[in-house]
Amino acid sequence: MEGLKVSDADMEVYLHPSKSKKVSQAILRELSSLLFKFNEIFEGVLLAYDVNILDKNGKILFGIHPYFGVKLKAKLLLFSPKPNMLVEGKVVRLTQASIHVIVLGFSSAIITDQDIREEFNYTTKYGEEVFASRSHKRHVIKVGTMIRFLVKSFDEEILHISGSLIPAHTGSIRWLDKKSKNVCLADSSTTKRREVEGKSEMQDNETVGAAVSSVSNDHQIKKSKKRRFAEYH
Repeated sequence: MEGLKVSDADMEVYLHPSKSKKVSQAILRELSSLLFKFNEIFEGVLLAYDVNILDKNGKILFGIHPYFGVKLKAKLLLFSPKPNMLVEGKVVRLTQASIHVIVLGFSSAIITDQDIREEFNYTTKYGEEVFASRSHKRHVIKVGTMIRFLVKSFDEEILHISGSLIPAHTGSIRWLDKKSKNVCLADSSTTKRREVEGKSEMQDNETVGAAVSSVSNDHQIKKSKKRRFAEYH
């Protein structure tokens, strides 16, 4: 899925002197407070981290509250969706005018009817609301379906995505992946068929060549016999 990235960061965390005996725990607590929030410095939402403390003996900052800074290296997993990126999420609600999605379990998204391509028709099947494709009867979007959609915009403050299902390569992930697999199998089959046809053609050419060579040899032998017969008479 697009929008996910891993970033290496050199950081310095400032701790209260009361945390000096439990530096590691204090650092993890500070980093945990940044989880699932958009951070302008990281340019994304922090989803996970792996930290390596370089030196537990921090530099004291003088002032009314003399905090001390601890330097560390961290590997950060960030979510930073940009317009025209493809992201994936689970459908949690459907209405005739919209599809509501949860991305990565924390970010909400909405796809309004104007951003749902005309291929999809809102209907009710067996008492369940669905968006069903008019072109492919097995391509259905309903509550619980994992979908792939295009990002139109991302509200960094409330972590809300406005999405689109206009592009043909968006929709039910299960159906899209199955379609892609079938296309790959078809391409593979076509390639193999061409290889077989190529080999068969080569063999046919070799057979024709051998036959021409045989006829030519027979002709040379007959000419040689006629020449010897003429010499004797």
